[in-house]
Amino acid sequence: MTDDDLARQGEAVRRTVLGDAHVERTAETETPFTAPFYEYVTRAAWGGVWARPGLDLRTRSCLTLAVLAALRCEQELAMHVEAAVRLGVTAEEIREVLLHATAYAGAPAGNAAFAVAARVLAELGIEP
Repeated sequence: MTDDDLARQGEAVRRTVLGDAHVERTAETETPFTAPFYEYVTRAAWGGVWARPGLDLRTRSCLTLAVLAALRCEQELAMHVEAAVRLGVTAEEIREVLLHATAYAGAPAGNAAFAVAARVLAELGIEP
């Protein structure tokens, strides 16, 4: 698969997971400095990993929530909580993913992740 193929495939998956509005907002803030980063992430993460066969998007989304919680990446976690909901992951499933991550990443990481998820779910009008 060529870089162009990965970029096209990655863009499509990214739009499915994050939504057109998010992708368009990101494009508006892209600069010559950040463009290589966005191109890389679109090809490598979205086109090269998220688009692979073997796991569906919901499962990949839950894995992403767990990893971001463990790494304490709150800004990315917020974006991916919203993406998970878009993909049909329920608040109860998000809670279970974060509880599982807490068991392995520790209470401080879990506490931060639960705070982010509760805020995002409330903003979406979903009872956490």
